[in-house]
Amino acid sequence: MKPSSENTLKICYLDAFSGISGDMTVGALVDAGANVERIDSCLRSLGTGARFEFEKTVRRGIAATKFKVFDCDSKAHRHLPQIITMIEDADLPDVAREDACSVFRRLGEAEAAVHQVPIDKVHFHEVGAVDSICDIVASCFALALLGIDRLWCSPVNVGTGTVQTEHGLLPVPAPATSRLLEGRPIYSRGPVAELTTPTGAAIVRALATSFGPVPCMTVTSCGYGAGDNDFLEQPNVLRAIIGQQIL
Repeated sequence: MKPSSENTLKICYLDAFSGISGDMTVGALVDAGANVERIDSCLRSLGTGARFEFEKTVRRGIAATKFKVFDCDSKAHRHLPQIITMIEDADLPDVAREDACSVFRRLGEAEAAVHQVPIDKVHFHEVGAVDSICDIVASCFALALLGIDRLWCSPVNVGTGTVQTEHGLLPVPAPATSRLLEGRPIYSRGPVAELTTPTGAAIVRALATSFGPVPCMTVTSCGYGAGDNDFLEQPNVLRAIIGQQIL
């Protein structure tokens, strides 16, 4: 994301009151106005053979968009150099390509630290699957389509309990998520579940310039991205507030 040359900045504020994941981020940005057809075309250029769906749904009475990736290679594991090559070869504007690579490098650094291996040898497991690659690329492209200059984020609700991973049952937040959110404000409230995934944590770690309450801004649009589950305690959505900050 690049700053505007004028005296205003276009801001996207991600309100992660029910956590954040890659698909929730895509859904929220599409719900806020990012063009679905252009995102679909961009994702097809990755050459994964996947197909995509943007479904209108409801979470505890809140209308939201659910982003889904369908493919026959969803559990393929890739190393960072393979993923970077896929992104560099895709039909993306430079800013989205740079942002997507930055997000994956953050993921790689976190996984390398957790498993004590060189970053190029990190086996990405869940986050190297096609759906996670598409989540990250689509999020970065959607931000570019919306003309966002700065990404802000609320304190992040990480959830609680345990999550099943390739390494067995682990406490929430997962090790990579914890590493990615070091130095950032987090809390736990609501259902016993993993609310923030490593993919979602990597997006805000790599791209968000500030964490905290909503900044002073003139709101132009608002969107909601749906998570997989429909909790009783709260709407399982990520809110994206788009607007202009006066400098």
